[in-house]
Amino acid sequence: MAECSDWSLLHAKVHRTLRSRCLLPRDQRILVAVSGGQDSLCLIKLLLDLQSKWQWHLGIAHCNHQWRSDAAANATYVAQLAQAWNTPFYSETTDRVLRSEAAARQWRYQVLSAIAQKHQYKYIVTGHTASDRAETLLYNLIRGSGADGLQSLTWYRALTPEIGLVRPLLEVTREETAQFCQDMQLQVWEDSTNQDLKYARNRIRQELIPYLHQFNPKVEQTLAQTAEIFHAEVEYLESAAAQLQQNATITNDDATVKLDCLILRNAPLALQRRVIRRVLQQTLQTAPSFAQIEKIITLITAPNCSQTDPLPGGAIAQIKQNCLWIYSSRVEEK
Repeated sequence: MAECSDWSLLHAKVHRTLRSRCLLPRDQRILVAVSGGQDSLCLIKLLLDLQSKWQWHLGIAHCNHQWRSDAAANATYVAQLAQAWNTPFYSETTDRVLRSEAAARQWRYQVLSAIAQKHQYKYIVTGHTASDRAETLLYNLIRGSGADGLQSLTWYRALTPEIGLVRPLLEVTREETAQFCQDMQLQVWEDSTNQDLKYARNRIRQELIPYLHQFNPKVEQTLAQTAEIFHAEVEYLESAAAQLQQNATITNDDATVKLDCLILRNAPLALQRRVIRRVLQQTLQTAPSFAQIEKIITLITAPNCSQTDPLPGGAIAQIKQNCLWIYSSRVEEK
């Protein structure tokens, strides 16, 4: 493999990652989300440099949240970079107030998906790093998330049936992307909102992570590896829970789910919880709490005619004839 004069260790690292994980196949149309910050600039430069080896067709997309006074100038800067790199550019600006990070993220992925669909891009690529993965794990841990939340950011997930979201930099730290931008003389557009400590993620990044460095200088890499371990284990547990749910289900319709208690009792507690959570998500149309799941877990071994207090929306669970019945709304026995 011939190497160009500016081929770096990070080029080689990402090239190996793409090849070993089969993340971005050859000759694909790929839309790269570029904010102008160090991570996304590092990402687009790497992919542009690797483009000739993979025969990709790259495009650049920028999402303007209108959160900052320099947001329009930021978008213009990214457009100028795309023009200099002779790469198709797409930009969208929100027409409504995005009051939270979650709302901004939802809008951003909707916009990116729409651009990708309109212009036939099969993959959307973002510059999330190992540092982001570590911060997300800590954020979800503090919020009380289970293993699903602790797996945090993943290498790939489907945004639509036709479009996949890929994160190729999950083994690269923010320190590495900063050094790469410096080495490649890429001018980074600094986002002032990253310094605002009213956002929990910024406090984790600026206060908690530096504190944890006192205990482990490589804490970001370690937490990112932990998230990778959780990801594989969650995949296995979800597969096993789906099989257990199928084996235990007697009835499953819009109003009623009926499960065989004997089959559930013989399963490990971790799988019982996952099955109940899956059923409650279907029944309640919302994410169930830990307390709600535990109420029904206790019910599995309870005597006949035992039942829970009403769940959200009036749903109820009860034991009848060694079966667990979960009703989307209270159904009186005839």
